[in-house]
Amino acid sequence: METFIGGLANRALDRWVGLLPGLAFVLAAWVGSVLGWAHALDPGLLTASATKATATWGTLPALAQAVGVLCVLAAAGAVGLLVRSLRRPVCAWWLGTWPVRLRQVAQRRTARRRTWWNELVRERQEREKQPPKDRTPADQAAIDALAHQIITVAMAEPTRPTWMGDRVAAVDSIGYNRYGLDLRFGWSRLWFVLPDTVRTEIAAADARFANTVVTAAWALPYLVLGLWWWPALLIAGGTAVAGWTRARTAIADLTELSEAALDLHGRTLAISLGVAAPDSAGPLAKTEGQEITRLVRKGR
Repeated sequence: METFIGGLANRALDRWVGLLPGLAFVLAAWVGSVLGWAHALDPGLLTASATKATATWGTLPALAQAVGVLCVLAAAGAVGLLVRSLRRPVCAWWLGTWPVRLRQVAQRRTARRRTWWNELVRERQEREKQPPKDRTPADQAAIDALAHQIITVAMAEPTRPTWMGDRVAAVDSIGYNRYGLDLRFGWSRLWFVLPDTVRTEIAAADARFANTVVTAAWALPYLVLGLWWWPALLIAGGTAVAGWTRARTAIADLTELSEAALDLHGRTLAISLGVAAPDSAGPLAKTEGQEITRLVRKGR
């Protein structure tokens, strides 16, 4: 019973905490409606308005006050639901799955990223033609710097208009080109054979990324509020930048963990599907990955 009550308390606390961003926006909207653009940072006007509102609130009957509180909570909850509905378009934008009307823009941006990446790869390959024994420390440092630049742009040849999109696409590319495994069909099977600790780490990284998407989505209502109260534009900008920077870290963690899971447990999947011998070890061979792909595609 104690555990049950504790669980209810935790869920109630989570709901209240979830309302806080919405309540903050409702408060900001009230401040913006009072001050507007002309007096955006006028503390005297804000204090006078708050005093008047408090005095008016005190004269209301208890029922009216209760209804007012419920209305504020409902407004906060509605804004929160609206923001959550924006998660999908924000995520799609970051991951480079842009709408059809922006297809040409996406293609041009992807082409520029691909050209940049290929130029760096060619320069590195040119420098690596020099035998290692003949390289000076400066030569090797230049090669290492180019390698770092390459993976900073993308982990594989760019196919998306955004860095985060290419990080996700790179896992698919590595799975197919290095291991012969089509992760569009194979990932769900791989997930079932991963150890619980690995799945927990990947799920936690995925949750961190999802949280950053919500954080960035909060910039949109503040952007609209900025039409009436310009400080909201600063809040929108700060929120968007914070969400974007945290999202880059989260997506890097998520893709690195996913790639590591494939490196370390691809053979487990092969053994489970009867593609590899039970006593086999080491990374998944490309021929084994191709056979897994054939099996899980089921002719599709």
